[in-house]
Amino acid sequence: MAKAILTQIKLQIPAGKANPAPPVGTALGPHGLNIQDFCTQFNNKTKELGDTIVPVVITVYDDRSFDFIMKSTPAAVLIKKAINIKKGSGTPHKDKVGVITRAQCEDIAKQKWEDLNANDMDQAVKIIAGTARSMGVKFEG
Repeated sequence: MAKAILTQIKLQIPAGKANPAPPVGTALGPHGLNIQDFCTQFNNKTKELGDTIVPVVITVYDDRSFDFIMKSTPAAVLIKKAINIKKGSGTPHKDKVGVITRAQCEDIAKQKWEDLNANDMDQAVKIIAGTARSMGVKFEG
């Protein structure tokens, strides 16, 4: 018999750095999960990823057990790393903070391929370029 799903929790946690403090503890605590157990499993799976942000979807079952799926790093984080900026523009339509090339967008699209809703590389690049534009990064290519 399949376990009934209570809820799904979505978090973005730095790789290998999950701990019972907020936001992890405050998200998992109300559902009665073993927070340290989640932190240990997550940190073991992500320790070789450096300090990138890893989105995770935690499925909570009615018997207080859980499992989780790790997604690829958010496009905005990858864009900031690719063009070496600290943050996006506060007014992206006026102030540009950098330039990203088509080749850089293709690299990011390859990393995020599983999580993108695209049929081919051109569509994937357009999705990444759109994210870059919304951050105030100029797209060339």
